[in-house]
Amino acid sequence: MKIKYSELIDQTLYFPTEEFDVAENQLLFHGIPLMDVIEKFGTPLKFNYLPKISTNIQRAKAWFKEAFEINDYKKDYRYCYCTKSSHFAFVLEEALKNDISIETSSAYDMDIVKSLYEKGKFDKNVEVICNGFKTDDYLAKIADLINSGFENITPILDNYRELDKLTESIDVNFDIGIRIASEEEPKFEFYTSRLGIGYKDIIPYYSQKIAENPNARLKMLHFFINTGIKDTAYYWNELYKCLRVYARLKKIAPEVDSLNIGGGFPIKTSLNFDYDYQYMVNEIVSQIKKFCEEEGVEEPNIYTEFGSFTVGESGGHLYKILSQKRQNDREKWNMIDSSFMTTLPDTWAISRHFIMLPLNRWEDTYERVFLGGLTCDSDDYYNSEQHTNAIYLPVFSDTKPLYIGFFHTGAYQETIGGYGGVHHCLMPQPKHILIDKDEEGNFVYTLFREEQKPEDVLKLLGY
Repeated sequence: MKIKYSELIDQTLYFPTEEFDVAENQLLFHGIPLMDVIEKFGTPLKFNYLPKISTNIQRAKAWFKEAFEINDYKKDYRYCYCTKSSHFAFVLEEALKNDISIETSSAYDMDIVKSLYEKGKFDKNVEVICNGFKTDDYLAKIADLINSGFENITPILDNYRELDKLTESIDVNFDIGIRIASEEEPKFEFYTSRLGIGYKDIIPYYSQKIAENPNARLKMLHFFINTGIKDTAYYWNELYKCLRVYARLKKIAPEVDSLNIGGGFPIKTSLNFDYDYQYMVNEIVSQIKKFCEEEGVEEPNIYTEFGSFTVGESGGHLYKILSQKRQNDREKWNMIDSSFMTTLPDTWAISRHFIMLPLNRWEDTYERVFLGGLTCDSDDYYNSEQHTNAIYLPVFSDTKPLYIGFFHTGAYQETIGGYGGVHHCLMPQPKHILIDKDEEGNFVYTLFREEQKPEDVLKLLGY
């Protein structure tokens, strides 16, 4: 008996979900009829569903609000958006509708802050947390904005040199933070993060260079774990070490009132995704509260810098299966009308998986396949899903086109892949659309950028 693809999904995955459903044999994403989108715009296609950005911000705010109430936490929570996850203007403008702060990582981010201010998206009270190793250009742009009246810009010191340069350039009093150089997991090739100042060096540095500084006031400790916020001994151990520094610092520097725990919330990369956000938030808040009570210091304001969590689940890529190649008795290659290496570079660079589903033909029988991209590189392929070591799709047919989608791809892929530039084998950048809702709840589609044209690529190459 042949089993339909829809029956396979019912047997192996939690389906439908809050994001996905099927109607009339076709996939819906947040209710969006994706086959209608393809009929209107074609493939390959990149899209961003803007309401998802605001939804995730509000979800995180609600989790922290509840945790603060449960633990009688007296201070405030602040949600920052990590701009490097996606620098697009439509992402920042949607996120800023939710009363958030901005976290930057390079000099170019400061140009974005200036541009958004000039467009009237916020006033000079906007809060900006400036992270990263700071070049002279980055430091100069931070100083320029502070000198021009942006009072809530907080540079986070990554090394000892930065404070001297800022003090030389800034004419008014300003707040600063210090990034703690956390220790990496044992599996890493190095022991300590290249970013920040070591645990043992922060107190002496404050006493020698910051305590008597006439202009700079230390307000924030910044802490970030590369592997993300996970319920592991490693994460809690690093958090405790950070809290020990905070408590010691708070006793000699009462002006320190904020702890920034960085980013690290995971996003759904599988339909079998299982992560208890509310539990983790409550545990973090509870541990901070308990530690501060034991040390006899006031608990800090808590800041987060969620990037992928903010924008990742808003994005998707849609492809058409052009043809099928049978390489031997067992291997069938379905060739997409684009390239994984250029449009979803994380699948190639770090073996990242995304949610992948067919958009149509759910009532057809299925087969095991590999997915291949159009470049000549042997690494341009996708061959498994997180819940299984294989990919299953409706059986290929020359007469019934098959379309597939990769979902929750909204973070990092465009900047890593070089948006609008020159790509491997000169694969063009796909057409890019934005999906929003009007006041009546109807979907609104906007073309953000046309597919890259051959003449655009040739011009970049000097032809």
